[in-house]
Amino acid sequence: METKTAVIYSRVSSSGYQVNRQDTSRQIEDLQAYANYSQVKVVKVFEEHISGAKRNDERPTLVEAINYCKNEHVDVMLVSELSRLGRNAFEVLSTVKELKDNCINLYLQKEQFSLFDKDGKPSLFSAIMIATLSTCSELERENIKYRLNSGRAQYIRNGGQLGRKKGSVKTTEQKENQYKEVLAYLRKGYSVRITAKLTRVSTSTVQRLKTEFSIF
Repeated sequence: METKTAVIYSRVSSSGYQVNRQDTSRQIEDLQAYANYSQVKVVKVFEEHISGAKRNDERPTLVEAINYCKNEHVDVMLVSELSRLGRNAFEVLSTVKELKDNCINLYLQKEQFSLFDKDGKPSLFSAIMIATLSTCSELERENIKYRLNSGRAQYIRNGGQLGRKKGSVKTTEQKENQYKEVLAYLRKGYSVRITAKLTRVSTSTVQRLKTEFSIF
């Protein structure tokens, strides 16, 4: 019996190297353990450090992972949970449809969900389940956002002030020291995207540093 192949796609929002690395590693370890148990061979791992609010075409690693699955005829994409595929229901459904249309199974570990059944056919209720889960998640995030905004408004009405405390903005020297590795790669001519991958810093931060330090 031919061993099925899989890729692991893991994503965390970009909020700092150490936190991101730890969270991504945990996703990968859990999915690798599932692959071992299921006797599925993981042929490649894709790690992305970017906000889930981004559109699919703004998430290069996800696009790369899907294209790899298509070109290499990978059987299944392993993902820790549905939210790793995005925060917008339409974007999630678009990704799932692309996988389904190319006969690539999707396994969501948290939800214990598989796009195809044991016979390799799309589950009858898979589309409904995905749509329901992603819509519920999106609604919950909107509720949280509403409560936060409401809390901020009340805080301001009661005399509170938002924004950074005086003296909290980093000096050029502090940034030079904190991001010395990023600046070193940029000064050697590496692109923003490659520098971001090598240093585990978000592309937006790398681009901002490139502009601020006039590196061309």
